[in-house]
Amino acid sequence: MKPLTQAGVRAIMLAAQGLTEPATPATKADVQAIIRRMHVLQIDTINIVARSPYLVLWSRLGDYDPRWLDQLLAEGKLFEYWSHAACFLPVEDFALYRPEMLAQLEEGSRAQRWLGQHAGVAEQVLEHVRQVGAVRSADFERTDGEKGSWWNWKAEKVALEYLFYAGELMIRERHNFQRIYDLRERIMPNWTDDHLPSQADIHDQFALHTIKALGVTKAEWIADYFRLKKAPVQAALKRLQQRGAVLTVPVEGWGHPGLAHPDHRPMVEAAADGVLPQARTTLLSPFDPIVWDRARALDLFNFDYRIECYTPAPKRQYGYFTLPVLCRNRLVGRLDPKAHRQDGIFEVKAFHLEPNVLLEDDEIEDVKAAIKACATWHKTPQVVVRYTTLPELAERLAD
Repeated sequence: MKPLTQAGVRAIMLAAQGLTEPATPATKADVQAIIRRMHVLQIDTINIVARSPYLVLWSRLGDYDPRWLDQLLAEGKLFEYWSHAACFLPVEDFALYRPEMLAQLEEGSRAQRWLGQHAGVAEQVLEHVRQVGAVRSADFERTDGEKGSWWNWKAEKVALEYLFYAGELMIRERHNFQRIYDLRERIMPNWTDDHLPSQADIHDQFALHTIKALGVTKAEWIADYFRLKKAPVQAALKRLQQRGAVLTVPVEGWGHPGLAHPDHRPMVEAAADGVLPQARTTLLSPFDPIVWDRARALDLFNFDYRIECYTPAPKRQYGYFTLPVLCRNRLVGRLDPKAHRQDGIFEVKAFHLEPNVLLEDDEIEDVKAAIKACATWHKTPQVVVRYTTLPELAERLAD
């Protein structure tokens, strides 16, 4: 096989992530399919524009009904658990996470220690759920006289979370993005722990899922996708390569071959011959798989990115919640947005082009269309642009 160029790797990764132009208007089945394709949809609550999981889906599907994600969770086609971070996950992958849930009840684990020390609270919470049904944290009244905060949860909230970690409780649905907890046996009544995969099988599957989700990847990029330790991932890659379960792909400028899933062979061979898939022009969430591994984004896209919502305002360079701008197969800039829902205004506080990036006229039109599409989906159709690094861009990008 001819060596892939860096441009080829970028194109294949974007295509594998579902960022090429959708062929038809999105359906609820498309939402489920794209989550299966990524295997992880990271959850974050920041609501400057759409919350991250909804925005990640919009980047791939275009105009869709955000309620479909909520419905898929309520229908049991997705579940929530810790993966790359807190994530929506395909229910088909539940078995890969179940051993980690059971490990939370083993001697010495943090969950086991807390639940053991507060056994009365944990049992009261479980009994309440058994008798009353699905609950929110807010359904438990605080009785210790203290004010709640992010770092000072009431005991019932802590119990709910540790019981969730341990798989005794699951998230039945979300209401106004608040978790609603229920018993695992009610949400997955047919589940048994009789045939759990081994740790080796779990790591093999996670490695294969990652390789397929990334299109073509370096070995060192794999562990971060599911936040795994590097040693078991390296062992998994060795087993997979011995079985011929992954392809090795020469890539220009890489010291070692890239790795690809056999299902992607036709796309890889076409890209090696110069036929590259083209991604759509769109806005990405800061928690999109394309950019959540900051080292990978820098290495492959030359995109040095961090989210600045945790940075004090005077020290921010680009803005509170900047969205990477994907234009075809390049990350060309970052957008600092704010959706003013009551006023119907989508404010672009700033649009920063990346250093040495020049946009052709048709690319500027593509970026403008992506901003307008995002604004319309937010039901804030009036676009206002305050600042761009090239002053003439502001007028061209606004309504």
